[in-house]
Amino acid sequence: MTLNGWLQIALFCLLLLLITRPLGGYMTRVFNGERTVLSPVLRPLERCFYRLAGVDETEEQHWIGYTVAMLAFSFAGFVVLYALQRLQGILPLNPQGMEAVSPDLAFNTSVSFVTNTNWQSYVPEATFGYLVQMAGLTVHNFVSAATGIALALALIRGFARRSARTVGNFWVDLTRGTLYVLLPICIVAAVFMVWQGVPQNLSAYTQVTTLEGGRQLIAQGPVASQEVIKMLGTNGGGFFNANSAHPYENPTALTDLVQMLLIFSIGAALTNVFGRMVGNQRQGWAIFAVMALLFLIGAGTVYTAEAAGNPLLAHLPLDQAAGNMEGKEVRFGIVNSALFATVTTDASCGAVNTMHDSLTPLGGMVPMVNIMLGEIIFGGVGSGLYGMLLFVILAMFVAGLMVGRTPEYLGKKLEAKEVKMAMLAILVLPLSILGFTALAVVLPVGTGALANAGPHGFSEALYAYTSATGNNGSAFAGLSANVPFWNTTLALAMFIGRFMMIVPMMAIAGSLAAKKIVPVSAGTFPTDGGLFVGLAAGVTLITGGLTFLPGLALGPIVEHLAMLAGTTY
Repeated sequence: MTLNGWLQIALFCLLLLLITRPLGGYMTRVFNGERTVLSPVLRPLERCFYRLAGVDETEEQHWIGYTVAMLAFSFAGFVVLYALQRLQGILPLNPQGMEAVSPDLAFNTSVSFVTNTNWQSYVPEATFGYLVQMAGLTVHNFVSAATGIALALALIRGFARRSARTVGNFWVDLTRGTLYVLLPICIVAAVFMVWQGVPQNLSAYTQVTTLEGGRQLIAQGPVASQEVIKMLGTNGGGFFNANSAHPYENPTALTDLVQMLLIFSIGAALTNVFGRMVGNQRQGWAIFAVMALLFLIGAGTVYTAEAAGNPLLAHLPLDQAAGNMEGKEVRFGIVNSALFATVTTDASCGAVNTMHDSLTPLGGMVPMVNIMLGEIIFGGVGSGLYGMLLFVILAMFVAGLMVGRTPEYLGKKLEAKEVKMAMLAILVLPLSILGFTALAVVLPVGTGALANAGPHGFSEALYAYTSATGNNGSAFAGLSANVPFWNTTLALAMFIGRFMMIVPMMAIAGSLAAKKIVPVSAGTFPTDGGLFVGLAAGVTLITGGLTFLPGLALGPIVEHLAMLAGTTY
């Protein structure tokens, strides 16, 4: 570890803090239907979309109607993307002549992009033509992210409103999130990426002769436009198999910094949106503080573990003696690789600039834990905030038990229904993660895809289902997942992790919106100070620890102990 490394982490945190309030203010105005700087250009276009779709923007929906609209939209997107993949061989904008995708892989990829997971069991540059990349994958990068934002807004309105039957209009929230938030930022960021050297073309792949006289095919394509939305929308699916470790996706240290800021920007800004909409920005900053505290713990742990390296190789003068550089790009180094790994798994992004399979055992455990907690540390666009608020409900329930009174949050009584729905949503994660992992490590069809034996092989399987259920999409690279068993079970895990968490969360939103505000009294627990921050962070960590510690003990923890004893896998 070096002072320079800690200063780089501090710089990232400072920049994130600086953009949170202005972006949060802008998003609040957008979703409240107020005029913004982009309204003269985008408002006529927004109205046109509503007329074409037959949507009345003034008519709001009950939580059930909101949820049904979201599910119907997601199902339609799944069908279209599946069809694009299966018909790829006869579609235009396919200069390399990519063939139709197999049914199981098409199913996996369709579920993956609809759920904002972007798990990739395939090599992108050798599997999809430009039409599928743009009309299929990139479009879903936008709308799945906008869907997450819309769902977070519905829950925010549940806390903010009183005696209300509605939580907003899904179609309006989806349109505004895409049109006013995602598209403008992506256009600016894509131009920046092109300036830094990221390709944006529809050219055929370039064949070159190497210095050794061999032939090499260099992939081209509309990379910059997909790169920015994969980050901003916390999607993570790369245009190239090496993802953000590829110089065409992430060519410089500056693009690396910008990509990490894009991953966190909307998730952080939504905490400010929350504070503004409930009428007290301090409440939003308290949620931000909980997330920031958990983020710093994770980032510090990964950086410490990777900087220490493997003690078995400490005698080497330049390599492992200076830290673990295996699987990392020299242009990013240890600190930016550790920071990126933490950021991408705190959010439901899954983009990588280093191979997580090559991290030290403890360095690889932190990204896994980040996802197991529900990626609520800033998290995916929208999903991070509503996941964090579920843990807040649980924390307030614990606080209520300690003082012997009905818990409340922001003036809303948290009764049996809200607590049960929150627990149901939270328990979806271990049900899927641990259930599918247990299945995969006992069946030959599951273990046959693992490249490593022992605890590291177990970690590969555990990470895969953790990533799928958490809608992250990153992986330990030793897993060869493009087989029917893994494609199918991972797709089911992605579906469970997204939609079986959303439905109870929306039930909470509807229930809270219908409640009246309870006046503050002497027994009201303050939720905008350090005590609340500590309680929420502690409940989150304890819940995750009690649930997943046995699984972690079989994987990264025992692997770390074995490494100290002189054994590697």
